[in-house]
Amino acid sequence: MTETDQIRERPRDTSGTRRLRIPVLPLREVVLFPGVTVPVGAGRPGTLRAIETALKREDRLIFAVSQRQNIENVTPEVLYTTGTVSRIGQIQRGLGGVQLLLHGEYRGTVLQYGQSEGHIEAVVVEAQDLPPADPTDAAFVALHKELRERAAELGQKSGLPEDVVQQVLEGVTEAGRFADLVAGYIDIAPAERQGLLETLGIEERMRRVLVHVQRQLALLNAQEEIKEKVQEELGERQREMLLREQLKAIRKELGDEDESADTDELRERLEKLELPEEARKEVKRELARLERTSRESMEAQVIRTYLETVAELPWNVRTEEHLDVAEAAKVLDEDHFGLQKVKDRVLEFLAVRQLRQRQMLEERQQRQGEGPPASSAAPAAPAASPGAGNEDDRVPRGSILLFVGPPGVGKTSIAKSIARATGRKYVRISLGGARDEADIRGHRRTYVGAMPGRIVDGMKRAGSKNPVFLLDEVDKLGVSFQGDPAAALLEVLDPAQNDTFTDHYLGIPFDLSEVLFIATANFLQGIPSPLFDRMEMVEFSGYTEQEKLAIARQYLIPRQLKEAGLDAARLTLTDDAVMALISGYTREAGVRQLERELGKVARKVARRIAAKEVEQERLDAGDISRVIGRPMVHPERAAREDQVGIATGMYYTPVGGDIMFVEVSVMPGKGDLALTGQLGDVMKESARAALTFARSHADHLGIPDGALTDKDVHVHVPAGATPKEGPSAGVTMATALVSALSGVPVRHDIAMTGEITLSGRVLPIGGVKEKVLGATRAGITTVVLPRENLADLEDLSTAERGVLTVHPVESLSDVLAVALQRDPGHPRRTSGPADAEQPELVAH
Repeated sequence: MTETDQIRERPRDTSGTRRLRIPVLPLREVVLFPGVTVPVGAGRPGTLRAIETALKREDRLIFAVSQRQNIENVTPEVLYTTGTVSRIGQIQRGLGGVQLLLHGEYRGTVLQYGQSEGHIEAVVVEAQDLPPADPTDAAFVALHKELRERAAELGQKSGLPEDVVQQVLEGVTEAGRFADLVAGYIDIAPAERQGLLETLGIEERMRRVLVHVQRQLALLNAQEEIKEKVQEELGERQREMLLREQLKAIRKELGDEDESADTDELRERLEKLELPEEARKEVKRELARLERTSRESMEAQVIRTYLETVAELPWNVRTEEHLDVAEAAKVLDEDHFGLQKVKDRVLEFLAVRQLRQRQMLEERQQRQGEGPPASSAAPAAPAASPGAGNEDDRVPRGSILLFVGPPGVGKTSIAKSIARATGRKYVRISLGGARDEADIRGHRRTYVGAMPGRIVDGMKRAGSKNPVFLLDEVDKLGVSFQGDPAAALLEVLDPAQNDTFTDHYLGIPFDLSEVLFIATANFLQGIPSPLFDRMEMVEFSGYTEQEKLAIARQYLIPRQLKEAGLDAARLTLTDDAVMALISGYTREAGVRQLERELGKVARKVARRIAAKEVEQERLDAGDISRVIGRPMVHPERAAREDQVGIATGMYYTPVGGDIMFVEVSVMPGKGDLALTGQLGDVMKESARAALTFARSHADHLGIPDGALTDKDVHVHVPAGATPKEGPSAGVTMATALVSALSGVPVRHDIAMTGEITLSGRVLPIGGVKEKVLGATRAGITTVVLPRENLADLEDLSTAERGVLTVHPVESLSDVLAVALQRDPGHPRRTSGPADAEQPELVAH
């Protein structure tokens, strides 16, 4: 071997010892001891070549040594220097490798590693054992004896037959060989095995092996002890169950069956409930099962939990309602500003319930021959459950309302006010993100950890049969492979079915007909049609700036002052300051962001007061930016002059209404139409319909010949990062197109909305209130609306209608007559309520 082939060399005195140059067999996670035979699998190319080289030797010897690291590509650096010179016994070849039987002959220490014919070989010298100074020493003899006894004990505890253990012990008498034999079969880590292999002192090796044997014995003893305890516990339970069954039989024979106190209490609670017949049968059946079942068993706990759930439900518990309509109106006005439609609907519900209960009492008294009642006062709600007595005597069914509107307008909070106004309990569950039918109906009791659904759980929390039950975010229900929770709500929200609502966990019908269900949603599109059909929609629109100012004065400012530790004397906000917050720092239909901004102002002022910089502060509009920074919202403003190809439209989003500009440019081309600005399919169709109308009415609209054949048209709606959709921009696109093609400018002080058809008809649209308010905020008070939307202006206040000039239109020709400035050199005529040339003008 050349000097370059040498990788590591450790010279030592080798006098009187065997020295060999043999191939190396690297072992992964295996340590072979002298005198021990183990099966080994090999498949790496270098290892296979080393085996073939060893098989060519007459003595079939190979050096088995462990790797320091479990890696695939072996180099001498990752091999230990102490291993076992082994003899290859049987060998079995297979696909991809060989299986061979190795028998350890003696320890070996590597003097030198090298490479030969694609495999590692080594110069190995025998590592001789270091015998004790006196083999007859009593301590050494005792150690040898103790190791043999403990090894025999370990073999028997491991399941080996006693005669086999004795045969192995008698076959090895030498102390060092016996220690190697035991070390080869005990269950320890590879690193500890290698340490035992490298221990040449026989006495020291025996001590270390004995320690590992003792640890193995301790582990086996602990396992046996645990096993005995488990078996003993199981035996005690079986014995207890047997004794309990015998005790029951004895008590039955004596006629003295003594039920436990908690079972008696549970039975008493269940008997007081006014349950339907089907439910009572199920409860009796489960009670009987509970009495027959061992109290400590898992089944008994499941049954008891079920019966306690039944007992906690409000089967015949109602809260006394406050049916005073005037008092309820006062409570609603205290808690919320505006929302008149919602308040009216709640008061109608109370009025109908009051009159219906009075009518029921009169009919009952007439049947009893007592005549009509002398007092006209509304009676309290009857205590009888539905189904008892004549059907006409039933308590009036609850209503199912759907509050739809943008975030922050008070949908959830007014439900709580309704509960306070009616004297009912209030319970709320959030359905946002619910994807499992079991969220509504519960899990069947066959499942481990089953529980009732949210509806039954909410009724249990309410403790009343007639609460106000809020189903929040019903438009955000999900669908998964576990079912559709929206479909499960169909029974809950159907007045014709919910008196027998059956939860999967209960398995018995529960009456929900007296519950006042209120659902909330932001978008109708997320509610399935069958579910929407079961609810009465009450629409919440966004607040106007004046309404937000009033809400801030009555509710938000006092609440934020209190939270900041201030009072009205220390911080004063003028109306102009609040309006500056509304217009410059918030962009929403509700008032959540406004309240956050007011809280920020209050905290800034509180900090200055606490630092004794000021004692009190009065803020006007100009002070807001100094206190909380520059405005974060920049709403659109009306254009400053009339322009060709630019029209002003109105749009509505969940955060309120605003204006937008539609820009059209005409350039030489082939008559193509380009649409940009992230427009949705409906808006693109509106633009194509507008272009078709312009082509078909070119002569009437004053569009020059050839303007549509050799010109390309580009329609763009600014704010390209924001997706836009809807048909209401149709009239705006058509007006901008006609203006660009005819060269006639569009009035900059007019905003429009409406859907168009190919024939030029203008169809009604939605969100009129929000759109008109958005135009007003942008400084535009002249609007063009479809004639069929005029009734929607009644949603505006008298003051808001007073500043508007409205042009109702039925066709696109009406729109163009109002919006296009046909004579740019002539002063533009300003439309107004007294405009005699516009007989169809409607001004409010």
